[in-house]
Amino acid sequence: MTLTIGVDVGGTKVAGGVVDDTGAVLVQTRRDTPADDVAKTRDVIIELVGELAAGRTIEAVGIGAAGWIDASRSTVLFAPNLAWRDEPLREYVSEAVGLPVIVENDGNVAAWAEFRYGAARDADDSMIMFTIGTGVGGGIVLGGDLMRGAHGIAAELGHMLAVPDGHQCGCGRLGCIEQYASGSALVRFARAGARQEPNRAAALLKLAGGEAEAITGPMVTAAAQGGDPVSAEAFAQIGRWLGTSLADMAQILDPQTLVVGGGVIDAGDLLLGPTRRSYLDALAQRGRLPVAEVLPAELGNSAGVIGAADLARRI
Repeated sequence: MTLTIGVDVGGTKVAGGVVDDTGAVLVQTRRDTPADDVAKTRDVIIELVGELAAGRTIEAVGIGAAGWIDASRSTVLFAPNLAWRDEPLREYVSEAVGLPVIVENDGNVAAWAEFRYGAARDADDSMIMFTIGTGVGGGIVLGGDLMRGAHGIAAELGHMLAVPDGHQCGCGRLGCIEQYASGSALVRFARAGARQEPNRAAALLKLAGGEAEAITGPMVTAAAQGGDPVSAEAFAQIGRWLGTSLADMAQILDPQTLVVGGGVIDAGDLLLGPTRRSYLDALAQRGRLPVAEVLPAELGNSAGVIGAADLARRI
């Protein structure tokens, strides 16, 4: 049995774990992310790896980071929620811990974990995963390998165009799917519904203290689970947009499996129901042909650690 370490670096936390070759996380730990300080973030990663490696024979380290990673899987070119700009992270960490290191995009490592050990483990060729959180991310596996692109930054699925001249996206474009199928979009739709039809959003507004602008994602989920019509409709809206994007990917790449993950997936059928209906409606003319099933991710918050560790095993 070989052991590797996976590290998942986000804007608020650094999580790490020792993972065996069956995908099991044997031990794990976490730290807060000093997101505005490059050197401190690097030191937190090194400290965490040192703690996990103590007394164990570790083969390699994989780091999943929320940002654009170069084709050599060594440098963080840009991280929107961290201070990294052209940060040679692999070199720093490898020299400090004395182990081989790879750096990969966080969406890619989560997708790889689901392909190897999660919802798509029965697929042997291809999978596309959308992660629905504050934004929309994802990863693509084709021919059994991660699709990384010529420059290492492929599979930015949240930045496909959904609505020409639509809502401003953080990437600089207008109308990206991230603005219509994310947790942020869910809140925007729910707030708008509560302002327009407060009587139908009574349960949601009660949770928010009567203020539409105080509505949060967890409030929308809780209210929708309790039958609040406006909250359910907000999920239906993001599900409709997500389903059409899944259909686009099915038409282009014909994967074996489609997986939906991220924090919003905790809402279950509130999201997956309208997503699947929209997906199948958009593929109506392909009714006589096989299409990928839409499945919920299974590994939750452990996916980043598991995927990074498994990719490190393949250095």
